[in-house]
Amino acid sequence: MAFKFPKATTPQEVALRLNRGEKLYMLDVREPEEWAVGHLEGAKHIPLGQLSGRLHELDKSKEIIVICRSGNRSGLACELLNEKGFDVVNMTGGMNNWNDVVES
Repeated sequence: MAFKFPKATTPQEVALRLNRGEKLYMLDVREPEEWAVGHLEGAKHIPLGQLSGRLHELDKSKEIIVICRSGNRSGLACELLNEKGFDVVNMTGGMNNWNDVVES
C-alpha cells in the first residue's frame, strides 16, 4: 500500500521536539483501549474509524503529527487528512517505537 502524504517523522524526532519544549499539535488515531494504555501528553484522540466524521474538531491552520501503534493507521489518516487540505506528518513506527514518557 502506498500512502500519499508529503511528510513523515520518527518517534525519536517527536520526543526530541517535545523535550525541547515545542508545542506540537498531535492526533492519535488508535482505538480507545490502546489510548488508555498510554498516549502522548497533549495529543488529541480520535480513533481512525471516527476521523472522517470529526474533521471539524481539528485545526486546519496547524501542522498535525498523526500517531498510531505502528504507523499504518496514521498513514491512512494522513492520506485522508491531506486530501481534505490538512498539513499532516505521519509518525512512522508509531507508539511501538516510542521510548519516552507516556500519559495513562
